Amino acid sequence: MAFTEEESEYVRSQPLARLATVGADGQPDVVPVMFEFDGSAFYIGGRAPENTRKFRNVRNGRVKVSLVIDDLVEREPWTPRFVRVYGVGEIVEREGQFGFGPYMRITPTISWSWNLDPLPYTPDHNTSVGMRRTVHESA
Repeated sequence: MAFTEEESEYVRSQPLARLATVGADGQPDVVPVMFEFDGSAFYIGGRAPENTRKFRNVRNGRVKVSLVIDDLVEREPWTPRFVRVYGVGEIVEREGQFGFGPYMRITPTISWSWNLDPLPYTPDHNTSVGMRRTVHESA
């Protein structure tokens, strides 16, 4: 399965995500990142990204990654929303927002979207907030 149009529009509307990779000692490492989305895969680049912990973690075979794209529409009433992705990272060469060079391509395996409508998350409305889980086809 793939991302819905609503999920794709939401992802493309957000400038930042949080990327988690796993270090050699098993310690998760989470960092804020800019990203690109082509409708099915995510790409993380940067300035000399090959020197970063996130790239080293994936390059050294710890390819399971998590990505969270989220925002807070309103504080009052509390109205958060997100897309969360579990996936497989690999380092590829491509032209992207930072020019030509190495990027981490994240191929989703499972994703969740929550409250993209968005509805206030209150005691009266917390059961009507929409959640969607998708198992993505393998690459």
